[in-house]
Amino acid sequence: MTSPFASPGDGRPYAEVIGDPIAQSKSPIIHGFWLEQLGLDAAYRKTLVAPADLPAFFAARRDDPDWRGCNVTMPHKLAALDHVEDRGDVRGGIGAINTVFRAEDGAAVGTNTDAGGFYAPLAGIDFAGRAVTVIGAGGAARAILFALARMEVGAVTLLNRNVLKAGVLLSAFKLKGQALPLTAPLPDDTALLVNASTLGMTGQPPLTLDLSPLDEEAIVYDIVYSPLETPLLAAARARGLETVDGLEMLIGQAALAFELFFGEAPPRTRDDALRALLLG
Repeated sequence: MTSPFASPGDGRPYAEVIGDPIAQSKSPIIHGFWLEQLGLDAAYRKTLVAPADLPAFFAARRDDPDWRGCNVTMPHKLAALDHVEDRGDVRGGIGAINTVFRAEDGAAVGTNTDAGGFYAPLAGIDFAGRAVTVIGAGGAARAILFALARMEVGAVTLLNRNVLKAGVLLSAFKLKGQALPLTAPLPDDTALLVNASTLGMTGQPPLTLDLSPLDEEAIVYDIVYSPLETPLLAAARARGLETVDGLEMLIGQAALAFELFFGEAPPRTRDDALRALLLG
């Protein structure tokens, strides 16, 4: 019987993105664009991996010399840590991975490029001491809170269905602030509002927030990229607020992973063409 995780078998190096569901992933478009631009004879694909099949997936890939690694999306960002080496103590830091790469000694090593991808579009802005509000407490939120702690932000308000879980996360990242339910009003001193949840994503429940407490200098950042123009971003733009869409983080984290997979930096000077392709 053929394994559902059989190698392409064409001798080319390849990487992939795994998740459940996975049809919506834009990662193959991004990595495929960069491979073509650089003229690399390699491939990138998407692979549906149900939670129960995660051990079988990694068992199959460890024996495939052409495999260069994978991006990890929901719901595997925490569970995948149990199947790879954690040489950078990601478990003790962010607590979730979004990338697995094959090290020089052949080991499958987990890391997280979400934190760097999240930070990239904010790099020129000083948020030290300023209040931030984050929605969600899953794997992506962990990477974002990790980045916020290193940005030395002020008080963080974490909105989540499970308030206890949100409070534990704030404590884990040594962030001062408060954990509140999703229905709580936004603090009026919020300088940066981040949707780190799947709310508002195609096929998921909507995210409905009253943005009126935010002042005109606030920035609204939605990591959801399907649809790209989420109701949250549309409402923010209607108020004249600066926004950051989900493609910024998606492309940023992918760039860091691409270099781990294929040993070359992607051509970021072509980002405008890549965004046009993703939106086409």
